Amino acid sequence: MTEAFLMAQTHITEVMMDDKPIDASKEIAMVFSIANTLRGPYKADRYKDVIIPMIILRRIECALEKTKEQVVAAYKKNKKAPVRYLCNISGYPFYNTSEFTLKKLLDEAPSIVENMNFYIDSFSPNIKSIFAELEFKSEIKNLDKNNRLLGVVKKFSELDLNPETVDGIKMGYMFEEIIRRFSENAEAGDHYTPREVIRLLTSILLAEGCDDIYRPGREITVLDMACGTGGMLSTSHDFIKRMNPDANVRLFGQENNPESHAICLADMLIKNQDAENIRFADTMKQDCFEGTSMRFVIANPPFGIAWGGKDAGDGVEKAVRAEHKKGQYGRFPAGLPATGDMQLLFMQHAISKMQKGKGRGAIISNGSPLFSGNTTSGESQIRRWMLEKDYIEAIIGLSPQLFYNTDIAIYAFILSKNKSKERKNKIQLIDATDVWEPMRRSLGKKRREISRQQIRLITEVYTAFAEGEKHQYSEKRKTDCIIKSKIFDRNEFLYKEWAAYQPLQRSGIISDHTIEKLKTSAFFTSNAHVYNESTFMELEQTNPRSNKDEKAYQKMLRGKKFTEDVLRILEENKSEETYQDYKKFETFLKEILRDVDGVTPSRISSIATELSEIDKTAVIQKDRKGNPLVDPTTKDTEIIKLNQNVEEYMKEEVLPHVPDAIWRYEYDPNKAESSSNRERLGAEFPFTRYFYEYEQPRQSEDVLQEFFLLENELSKKIEDLRRIMKS
Repeated sequence: MTEAFLMAQTHITEVMMDDKPIDASKEIAMVFSIANTLRGPYKADRYKDVIIPMIILRRIECALEKTKEQVVAAYKKNKKAPVRYLCNISGYPFYNTSEFTLKKLLDEAPSIVENMNFYIDSFSPNIKSIFAELEFKSEIKNLDKNNRLLGVVKKFSELDLNPETVDGIKMGYMFEEIIRRFSENAEAGDHYTPREVIRLLTSILLAEGCDDIYRPGREITVLDMACGTGGMLSTSHDFIKRMNPDANVRLFGQENNPESHAICLADMLIKNQDAENIRFADTMKQDCFEGTSMRFVIANPPFGIAWGGKDAGDGVEKAVRAEHKKGQYGRFPAGLPATGDMQLLFMQHAISKMQKGKGRGAIISNGSPLFSGNTTSGESQIRRWMLEKDYIEAIIGLSPQLFYNTDIAIYAFILSKNKSKERKNKIQLIDATDVWEPMRRSLGKKRREISRQQIRLITEVYTAFAEGEKHQYSEKRKTDCIIKSKIFDRNEFLYKEWAAYQPLQRSGIISDHTIEKLKTSAFFTSNAHVYNESTFMELEQTNPRSNKDEKAYQKMLRGKKFTEDVLRILEENKSEETYQDYKKFETFLKEILRDVDGVTPSRISSIATELSEIDKTAVIQKDRKGNPLVDPTTKDTEIIKLNQNVEEYMKEEVLPHVPDAIWRYEYDPNKAESSSNRERLGAEFPFTRYFYEYEQPRQSEDVLQEFFLLENELSKKIEDLRRIMKS
């Protein structure tokens, strides 16, 4: 590896470890003490309607505190002063021209509603839009109506949220915890990203291929297309600025939850970011930054949320399908996944936004994008596209119970358009599921966290780009945390789907058993082209019947007579003779059924099938060219890696079990592609399979002994409890 790369890697690790532990417990406790005062007029799930806008208001007020008087003075002097002029005085891309603060509002309590509305209206347009989005003025009225406004304003006026004392990371922790508590019953897929996971992703994202970001004045763009409260944007901004204080970091985000968008927008404005780059919009419906490519894309898109069908949001499916029709010029060139999960759409969107030749991305997912869907499914074809384009650098498996609203295992896709020479056509799988620390107190479903030392460990394993495992002792767990790394050629995950069949060998017999099988078969009871019993009964009871119904009834009558005649003749021809040659059996059926009204070659074939059974001693059936026919009921799908020899695979995996197996690749490139004639080439990442280690089962005697010990312990506890109750 280059000297520049090694220096950059060392720097990012040092920068990342330089962060001090964050303790926002005091501020969080105060916020929730305020929230508790809302009990009565507000239900718990509506506390956020008041608390979130008040936090934003107080945060912005604290930020403007130093320049407040200068801005007010300048505005009084010239009430038509340009926005840029006032922003320049405030030191932020926003301002407030009134003399009010939360504290001063208390001085005129009888007019607090009117004054507070005036205070909000005195903000710059970008801040006013935040409060309008949150419909805060209606909450002010409601608070006053229920005698809560003065108390809430007073308590928030005492809360220190100044950016100089409460930085963006600490503020992020506050917001995440507040939103988590207000969203205990959040919909599936709304998983707010813990800060240590964001740190890890940012650390890995910036650990390679980032020499250019050290250049003075370098413009660096970062996108989160499901930005939530802006945690990922804030963390990546802070990391980059520490690495290069002179860098011009431009942050872009899209979010379709109004509360989260408002928080994110406020935080970005405090960071002097352009409000136009933080959009309230659904990424599936619109790319708000079309034409702008990004140096970095980092996101935690929602899991298991539908983009199509009845569960999709308004207009989402139409927008997605329209975008897909653009082909290589759209955001979804590789195809569409199943309508029930949009994760792989976000993945494609991320890749489409990454700068050509140097863009990098880190995307959180659950297990579904790794292996969902069959060979020809949209999911499989999207994975195949990402592999063939060589966009995937690494996949990292993280521990369950890291997120607030889900306890499932999480994976991080590291995407790249600037892979190092060593990583070309390679994919690194990192199993970090054992790398975690227990939390002192659970937060929702979050019972585990990743320590700073563990972030360093995972980053080092990633940058080492080598196979093996590393151990790190955990004082809290009193055991080693083990991380494993494996490196594969990208073709390892590409496969062809072959079909293995047994030769068609059927013997025929006309017996009580086979006649009964035919009598109850779908061919004889529910085939609309022959006879459908329920349809016939319905039509027979219809009086009067329309011309259309009469035609259908007469057809069913003919079908009924056909089945009755066939069964009668078969009963007359019952015997113990078994036809080992299926062709001769079909010929015999043709002979005895030739005079039945409605008989056709296809019906003879269907009847013969029902009167026959698979028989490995029977004559192998062949086509006109003398090639063995296959039994479609014996089809077995074989997934064969692209870099694997098919003949060898079949000899090793199939023939030992089915010696007479016939295998085929069911695709004819000379014919039009269809659902039945489609190239069976796909991709999957069976992540856990590559790290599976067989463990010898415990001896039954040991298990039984343990059971007896537990039983004795329980018996003793029950006896102790009985003695206590008697006394």
